[in-house]
Amino acid sequence: MRLKISHRTSYHFREAIPYALQQLRMIPKESAGQRIIGWQTGVEGGELQVSYFDQHHNHVELFAFPEEQHRIEIHCEGEVETADTAGTIGQHGGFAPLWYFRRDTALTRPGASIRKLARQLGETGESQGEIPLLHNLMNLIADQVEYRPGATDVATSAEEALSEGAGVCQDHAHLFIAIARQLGFPARYVSGYLMMDDREDQDAGHGWAEAHVPGLGWVGFDVSNRMSPDERYVRVATGLDYREAAPISGIALGEAEGEMEVAIHVSRVDGKPAQSQQQSSGGAGQTQQ
Repeated sequence: MRLKISHRTSYHFREAIPYALQQLRMIPKESAGQRIIGWQTGVEGGELQVSYFDQHHNHVELFAFPEEQHRIEIHCEGEVETADTAGTIGQHGGFAPLWYFRRDTALTRPGASIRKLARQLGETGESQGEIPLLHNLMNLIADQVEYRPGATDVATSAEEALSEGAGVCQDHAHLFIAIARQLGFPARYVSGYLMMDDREDQDAGHGWAEAHVPGLGWVGFDVSNRMSPDERYVRVATGLDYREAAPISGIALGEAEGEMEVAIHVSRVDGKPAQSQQQSSGGAGQTQQ
């Protein structure tokens, strides 16, 4: 499948900010089932300082805004050819060792509730294989944490979302990662895009999780939609949690209060609809200031 994507994020500040730095992870990865046909990123009023690959092999671009700004606009667009690999990415690569993905972070650190779920799942899943166990984990989280936009924010931890009983794709992914690590799997966060069945325009990107399975390598699990990613998904960045895979993060000096607008368009180039029933996309925080 050939997908066309455009993503525009605009900041409107009440007072002019004297200086800002923005770190972009908005260039999709070349990986199993995904080929980049063409892609470009850009900003208005910013100057590219450096471009590099981080420990997760994410393509990172750092832009500086050296003059006073009332408005910052960041955009990317391009086309990606995808194939359905049932979420299987393959063996581990990149600069970070596999054991690194067993580490807890502030957003994925397990509390009493997460440890309890992990014990229960581990006890009932002893006779299962790794893949059935992880699919059961995905469905268990979806049953216990309702998909509810606005219930959480980018600072909500997995334990907090579980206690709340509601969240968005970011929270679902963090919970999956936290429990998978408790079960002994290396796990990571994925930020990217999803072509929806019912609309092409979206106001947020998508996020899901991947676990490393012996013999298969990395396999994706989208809790919000109870499935492994197919050809409608585009992987952009990966990390221990959302913060390491955020599309945009940065700092701004001065009073950085204002409004943010996000506009994302994902469509199939040939215009044919997808033959499936995807429902939930977005809700992952777009930026950190």
